[in-house]
Amino acid sequence: MDILRKVGYKVSNISNLQQVKEVSLINTNDKKYLAFFKQMGEKLYHVCSLEEKLNDEYFKEKDFDELLKENHEIYSDLVGDNYNTSYGNPDYVVKELGKEMGQVATYLYNRLQGVISLVFSHKTEKIEKLLQLLIDSYAYVAKCGDNANGLMEIIRDFEVSILDMEAEEKINNIALDTKSYYRSIVDEANPADLRYLFKYGKYITDNEIKTAKFLSTCKDVNRIAYTMVKGYMDSFIREKKDYTIKSTVMVIYYIGQEAIMREVIKEFGKYNLTPVLTRVESIDVNKQFTYDHRFDNALFFSKNFAEVKEEKFTATFERFKEGLGKYSGVALFESFGEVPFAPESKNTALKLSEEQSKIYQNSIVRLRTIQDKYMPSKETTFTIIAFPTPEIGDKFEEIFADTMKINTLDSDKWERIQNEIIKALDKGDFIHVKGCNGNRTDIKVKMQEISNPEKETNFENCVATVNIPVGEVFTSPVLNGTNGTLHLEEIFLDGLKYINLELVFKDGYIDEYNCSNFEEESKNKKYIEENLLFPNKTLPLGEFAIGTNTLAYVIAQKHNIVPILPILIGEKMGPHFAVGDTCYSYSEDERVYNPFDGKEIIAKDNEKSILRKTDIENAYTQCHTDITIPYDKLEFINAITKDGQVIEVIKDGRFIVDGTEELNEPFNAEA
Repeated sequence: MDILRKVGYKVSNISNLQQVKEVSLINTNDKKYLAFFKQMGEKLYHVCSLEEKLNDEYFKEKDFDELLKENHEIYSDLVGDNYNTSYGNPDYVVKELGKEMGQVATYLYNRLQGVISLVFSHKTEKIEKLLQLLIDSYAYVAKCGDNANGLMEIIRDFEVSILDMEAEEKINNIALDTKSYYRSIVDEANPADLRYLFKYGKYITDNEIKTAKFLSTCKDVNRIAYTMVKGYMDSFIREKKDYTIKSTVMVIYYIGQEAIMREVIKEFGKYNLTPVLTRVESIDVNKQFTYDHRFDNALFFSKNFAEVKEEKFTATFERFKEGLGKYSGVALFESFGEVPFAPESKNTALKLSEEQSKIYQNSIVRLRTIQDKYMPSKETTFTIIAFPTPEIGDKFEEIFADTMKINTLDSDKWERIQNEIIKALDKGDFIHVKGCNGNRTDIKVKMQEISNPEKETNFENCVATVNIPVGEVFTSPVLNGTNGTLHLEEIFLDGLKYINLELVFKDGYIDEYNCSNFEEESKNKKYIEENLLFPNKTLPLGEFAIGTNTLAYVIAQKHNIVPILPILIGEKMGPHFAVGDTCYSYSEDERVYNPFDGKEIIAKDNEKSILRKTDIENAYTQCHTDITIPYDKLEFINAITKDGQVIEVIKDGRFIVDGTEELNEPFNAEA
């Protein structure tokens, strides 16, 4: 092969590419299912033919506009109206091929879409594996016709056969690959030549381009990196964990943030931690496409598959246990500013059955338990920080500067103030929260019993460590006795919009639920079931908290960006309720103290999580979704003592506990 390359003969690094070319040249004989395979063959052959050309010279020889055009052509069938007739669209493909064959085809489209980024990172072994799925699937239909059952058997075999590879890939991506392809892009990125953006193989928009341009001259890059890394390292100190026994940290960033990443690498280096850069985010080429394919595993997921996956992952974790033991945690950049997304729910999209959902939920718990054995939560940490993207509008630079103010507030000051709030809340047998101005929230949250108030507390005093910015105080409520209604007129959760979301809690669990997204009540309930509750039938109230970052709230109101803020910031702008697991899941037995007063936090368990000692598969929900009530929708938060005394914490959206006056200053400045 090398000799052929030396004499100028082009040899593909992908051994089965010629077979894909043959699929692209088939005669469809007007059969729609063959037309699908022909189009997939054409697309994959075109993309994979680039692999041998994609070197440094390739990105130097083409100008920026050429590379942008090429990038957009690769993803063109998913963009705009093109999606209406894309094989990635379940509605279209089911209409063309029928339900069973259509769902198989749209699964294949989505699975094979992953080849694109693999081509740019030259991961030929996995490319060949995926291409073989296309080749084998076509060979079957060429002989047997459009028999969906036969294709599903091929798919099931494929998904099992690739488990070893994907288990090793996951472990490398989390903790081991310190010399990744993305690391090379960051190291070599030239801010004066943005053609490097196309090396990722991801869909590149104005958002990524403008981000890279802005950060190339931004004076705050060093400060951003310092703030993130300081928060990460401070969390080790606060949690009394030893980072010196670790050597790697996974860092997740956005395309265009390479200037920040170079400084992040330097900052972590001061603590002898090497970043693993294997996951990079960008604007989703088509959010509806992503939404349509959330449950594609319904095509092959079963009890047997789950058991084989757990077996394969356990063996792979064991094989790499030494390297995994050096993993310190994850540092994550989030972004905000994208246009809010209201998905269309399609009956044609694949969905897990009730039986599959239960198997899936139990399997996730077991996999998490396996992972925790090799990367124990008691030794690791995380941090998250968010910044706006240019898509937020003309005031991007002003909003970015304001976000810097929010992200760099004084943790020591907030810790002192929040301690006063905790002292008031700890006197309560339950906390009563009531909304106003159209918000119908009226809920009483039961508190854990404190036996030694001098040394114990229910609330963690949270500053800018794991979740930047400051600040909040949070607890794990008692489920029995927690009753009432949580209502939001409009809220975005995980990027999805909910109108008039109403959750009624009975003894700590969601008993009734509804929203007003659709005219039909059944569709509203289904929307909540698929996006908020899944894979559970109900969820407990895992966390109650009060966010104290009033500056963030005032700035968000000033720029009219409250609906698009990430929960990372949004949860700091009022009381919030997290449905799902507690904040201490999988680490309930670790003793945790508030550094300010030395009190031990005792509220780490509830009636759900305590099942881990007898029935771990039913102890966790694998969900934790924060729902925040903004200050202007808040009539009061009161702590109610056992003898009925009312201790006011917030009244008419303002903090009134002695010692919290400074929290109201941003409101006063706004007025």
